[in-house]
Amino acid sequence: MNSKILWKAKKFQKNKSNLFKYEKFVSSKYNFKITQNYKNLLRWSIKNPKNFWSSIWDFTGAKGVKSEKFEKSKIFYKNKFLKNSKLNFAENLLSKNDNTKAITFISENGIKENRTWKELNKNVDKLIAFFKSIKIKEKDRVAAYLPNLIETVESFVATSAIGLIWSSCSPDFGTSGVIERFSQINPKVLIICDRYFYNGKEINVIERLPLILNRIKSIKNVIIINYPGKPLLKLNTIKNAKFTNWNSIMKLNSKRITFKKFDFEHELAILYSSGTTGKPKCICHRSGGVLLQHLKEHQLHSEIKENDNVFYFTTCGWMMWNWMVSALASKASIVLFDGFPMYKQNDLLLEIVDKEKITLFGVSAKYIDSLRKSKISTKNKYKLKNLKTICSTGSPLSKDGFEYIYNHIKADVHLSSISGGTDIVSCFVLGNLYEPVISGEIQNKGLGLDVDIFDDKGNSIKNIRGELVCKNSFPSMPLKFWNDKNNIKFKNAYFEKYPNIWHHGDYAKISQNGGFIIYGRSDTTLNPGGVRLGTAEIYSQVEKFEEIKDSIVVGQSWDNDIRIVLFIVLNQNYKLNEDLLLKIKKQIKENASPRHVPAKIISVLDIPRTKNGKIVELAVKNIIEGNEIKNKEALANPEVLEQFKNLKELTY
Repeated sequence: MNSKILWKAKKFQKNKSNLFKYEKFVSSKYNFKITQNYKNLLRWSIKNPKNFWSSIWDFTGAKGVKSEKFEKSKIFYKNKFLKNSKLNFAENLLSKNDNTKAITFISENGIKENRTWKELNKNVDKLIAFFKSIKIKEKDRVAAYLPNLIETVESFVATSAIGLIWSSCSPDFGTSGVIERFSQINPKVLIICDRYFYNGKEINVIERLPLILNRIKSIKNVIIINYPGKPLLKLNTIKNAKFTNWNSIMKLNSKRITFKKFDFEHELAILYSSGTTGKPKCICHRSGGVLLQHLKEHQLHSEIKENDNVFYFTTCGWMMWNWMVSALASKASIVLFDGFPMYKQNDLLLEIVDKEKITLFGVSAKYIDSLRKSKISTKNKYKLKNLKTICSTGSPLSKDGFEYIYNHIKADVHLSSISGGTDIVSCFVLGNLYEPVISGEIQNKGLGLDVDIFDDKGNSIKNIRGELVCKNSFPSMPLKFWNDKNNIKFKNAYFEKYPNIWHHGDYAKISQNGGFIIYGRSDTTLNPGGVRLGTAEIYSQVEKFEEIKDSIVVGQSWDNDIRIVLFIVLNQNYKLNEDLLLKIKKQIKENASPRHVPAKIISVLDIPRTKNGKIVELAVKNIIEGNEIKNKEALANPEVLEQFKNLKELTY
């Protein structure tokens, strides 16, 4: 294997790093020998979980009341870290209260807004005053259907400050997708923006409200935000709930909140699985675990420091939004972008990185690949002198992508390819300053995480593709799935394949250098453009067509990405013509999201199923990608697999 080293941190960078400061910190407290060797530090962090997670709290300056207690259980997910500790997540994010910049918002059409730390604190106080006036109580759910606005961040912080539970969907989710998610958690409050913009097009969101409120009866209060720089769109009278305009809330009198300390395990937010079978699973995360994991990843792996400027291109429907917002806890400012990243110019985001003096820039691998194909080069155009780190996630970054960054974007940047997921709202594998960046590889596993690669029999393997697992527990594991009696869905999701070992559902390999190469999902989750989507949401729309008898959806590796392929079985007397193609795409786009729309729709004669009637997406995915089909004997109709081989439609 070609192990091309693209970058190494200089000695002075290592000596000034947070990682080195942390190493000196644990050395003085736990008699740890300083070596500036990441693998030594990793071994210590895995071997000493109690001391390690306690040290993260102390080193990062987390606010709260810490208990050292570590309750070890024989059951993986029942381990308790820092048990009886208490904290307020929002208090940690509102770590400053001065007139320096906390948040910048930039839209594709040039609208720009700033919030100082003082303004951020003040606005959060006002929203809390409103929440208290409507008498919602701790652990009630607040649902947000919002673009990537400053108000979105303020809503999240205010929600967590008083012990409410946050959940969000970006407005590119269609009405069905929103209802499918929020109806499971019975929110009391819905926060919605009247519209958003994408690639020059204005999309009306507020017109979706009547259907949402009709289907989710728990919503009693609706807060409406008008998109920055635009007048509020007209809202027709709806009787199901009480409506309040954001601007009126910002006129309320309020006093500085006294932050109540909640249990370490207190519910912070509900994120959603991709939904490959049935409705998306509601993944509930604990406030203490998320805070510590993010502080660790930001300060030790990403070298985020006070007054840094962090910019991650994301929507609030992706876990990287939560990750980015947590950078406030490290006293860094954050930059939010809303819209199409290549609107009117392919290097729009790079222009923002330059102008806003960004220190950490995060994007999807797909975006980097788009820049490469557009032959974008920053030479003689942008200096990017403040840029220290580029993070890439969502899908595997190719060797070409790695080398493009160093050849055409910035030669002395730390390219930190990272991988994790919604399930842990953080990363399993990511970067560090002690080790070199090698083309095509993620540098190492995260501190405190015993990540490994297993074969199907549960054996640890090296330099061979297998399943990514984690052999020890960690604080940012999900607390539970919402409405999951006896943790049945939870256990099936992560512990069914390997007993008492976290199985993540990614194909990966540990290279001969000790780095990680991610190959994509090993299950049926779709991952186009780095955004995980579930097949169930596509099926629910396809099923509405009288023309279609049956269907199966898979992801196909294509052009350093994943594209969605929909195979359909037509009812008698119907043909797959242009009109039907357009109808199917329109239905999926409007009711799921544009991301769910298949790149290819292909007619087949039959769909493979197991003997108990389940469709087998993984078998189809494997056969179109030329991989081995396992467990054929479990199929009721294995002969139909032949029709999926060497399809001309999948070659372009």
